[in-house]
Amino acid sequence: MSVTVDRELVSFCAEVGATGPVAVRGAGTRFEVGGPLAPETRVVAAPAGIREYRPEEMTVTVLAGTPVAELHAALSAAGQRSALAERGGTVGGALALGEDDLRVLARGKVRNSVLQLRYVSADGVLVKVGAPTVKNVSGFDVGRLMVGALGTLGLLAEAVLRTRPTPAVARWWCGEGIDPCAVRDLARSASVVLFDGTTTTLQLEGHEVDVDADLVALGRLGAFRACEGPPPLPPHRWSLRPSELLRLDGHATGSYVASIGVGTVFADRPQARREPPAAVRAVAARLKAEFDPSGRLSPGRDLLAAH
Repeated sequence: MSVTVDRELVSFCAEVGATGPVAVRGAGTRFEVGGPLAPETRVVAAPAGIREYRPEEMTVTVLAGTPVAELHAALSAAGQRSALAERGGTVGGALALGEDDLRVLARGKVRNSVLQLRYVSADGVLVKVGAPTVKNVSGFDVGRLMVGALGTLGLLAEAVLRTRPTPAVARWWCGEGIDPCAVRDLARSASVVLFDGTTTTLQLEGHEVDVDADLVALGRLGAFRACEGPPPLPPHRWSLRPSELLRLDGHATGSYVASIGVGTVFADRPQARREPPAAVRAVAARLKAEFDPSGRLSPGRDLLAAH
């Protein structure tokens, strides 16, 4: 690690400190998730920059305040990409939220792309978890625990992420009256399969020969036509069991677009709050007590409400 990066991380750690309520803000694109921060919370910014990129090993080390767009531009120049969703935010914000990209079937889950993290703990110490290699160590993976925790267990400073090759081709197709589950089962090159109750929309990506073969096979299910991209996605994100996606009631959701095989639904209306089981709440409380006993990290955020 360079002296400059060391100094940036030490400075960030000192700014977080060891006392008083504190949270990190990135670009603010999803800052409201989990509820508002307590009024007295001090808000800091994580350092930014790409520290090291090794295309041959398909890993990148990046500081948490780096815009996702900047990271993806650097990866694209080498024909690679990450699993982070392109929503205009920072790397740290994307990891704290833990939101998968729409094309998660091909890009993989954000949580699974994390090899190593550095974060500032509740007592103001810079902690490193994981290992910067694809063949990682076994045992309890604290790094993946931090993904989606909204900064309530630690404040992210740096990440080592897996990268993936950018596919040779990526094409969108859609058709009416076609079983989206059959499409998901048949198309091995599908990066996403969407269904709005009438139209099935999918993206096929990979080597051209594989995409063409999948398109021929899909022709047995119905008529597909080329399209420019996914349909407009309603603003509210629901989380459901994959088996529930085709039993949606439009009276509850309004217009919706379901991501088949993933369990995500984009809907016009917010999802009704479902009270987590007592056992889940107990585990969440124990984790918070272990990582942040004084409750100073991102106070006001309700992790279970966000998920």
